[in-house]
Amino acid sequence: MAFLSGFTVLDLASVGPAARASRILADYGMNIVKVAPVAAKSGKQVDPVFHAYGAGRGCQKIRVDLKTDEGRGVIQRLAKSVDVVIESYRPGVAARLGVSYEDLKAINPKLIYCSTSGYGQDGPYAQWVGHDINYLAVGGFLGCSGRDGQGRPAIPGATAADSAGGGMQAAMGIMAALVSRTKTGTGTYLDVSITDGVLNLMSLYLDQYLAVGEETKPNNGVLTGKYAWYGVYATGDGKHISVGAIEGHFYKNLCRLMGLEQYSDSQYDSGKQDEMKQAFQDRFLTKSRDEWVDILAGSDTCVAPVLSIAEVTADAHLRSRHCFMRANHPERGGFEQLGPVLAGGERDQPVHQVSPAGATDTDEVLSAGGFSAEEIAALRQSGSVE
Repeated sequence: MAFLSGFTVLDLASVGPAARASRILADYGMNIVKVAPVAAKSGKQVDPVFHAYGAGRGCQKIRVDLKTDEGRGVIQRLAKSVDVVIESYRPGVAARLGVSYEDLKAINPKLIYCSTSGYGQDGPYAQWVGHDINYLAVGGFLGCSGRDGQGRPAIPGATAADSAGGGMQAAMGIMAALVSRTKTGTGTYLDVSITDGVLNLMSLYLDQYLAVGEETKPNNGVLTGKYAWYGVYATGDGKHISVGAIEGHFYKNLCRLMGLEQYSDSQYDSGKQDEMKQAFQDRFLTKSRDEWVDILAGSDTCVAPVLSIAEVTADAHLRSRHCFMRANHPERGGFEQLGPVLAGGERDQPVHQVSPAGATDTDEVLSAGGFSAEEIAALRQSGSVE
């Protein structure tokens, strides 16, 4: 549902956590205005591929040259009427461009201003550049992850830092700030550190160490592979199955249905875990993944298949929940994309019509911001907007 309709976001970022935050906010009904550099001066700015971040679903786009006085003036003027500004520059850059929180709150005291960065706006690492894997490394995520064939922390299959540590954190912070604004009438500044967000994801292990000095590592914790009944196993067809039978009654069901009842009373017997892991693996190799799913998944065992991306898109359960929707690109034709799947998202979406490459909504956005046709023409003529 469009819980957040009526609010407008000015998003000065094109990719990464800020773009993920905008995707979440758009799916909840916010109007997102994406601000990109003018094409002639795009420099290091990355234009996402046509299908990324919902293919622009629910977003408008404007190109502005922030290195000109006229371009900065456009952002400052638009900031008068928007609710939220999101940026992902390196700390200090927004101030140099004249679009910092201090610059814009003077124009709009009710503004919610969200800065997303890898390590936060201050501290020894603030000026470090990085990407998802770096934030997962500093936040302890990789240190607790399983190892690859060379004994190194395995590269995660999802961009957990950008998505959950950054994008979701930013979206939650913005929504909380908007709720606060209804009571106080004033805006606020949000310093979203992606690494801080990773710390939140690692809270179980961090709190355990801080409280009792026990450090979680691969294969020494319940959730990191110590026990046979919480892990991933190969099956007879070369695929894999996940097992998470933490509760005792689920574990006993698992042993019974696998024909391994000799281990029913050994769930936490540390001396038997290696033997149990081998027994579980040997038994799983006797059938295909889907055969085991048919036997175990619906029988209170906490078992589920490890699906490939292609299998996820075809999965009957996910299809029944309308997780995917149609889109149409003017050059590439029709395709599917992930729909608004977070709680409260409207699953029955019309076909999304993707804008052509290079298209903008500049005239519409500027007109809504109070610019006259003559002003827009002058800005275009000077190259300050496209």
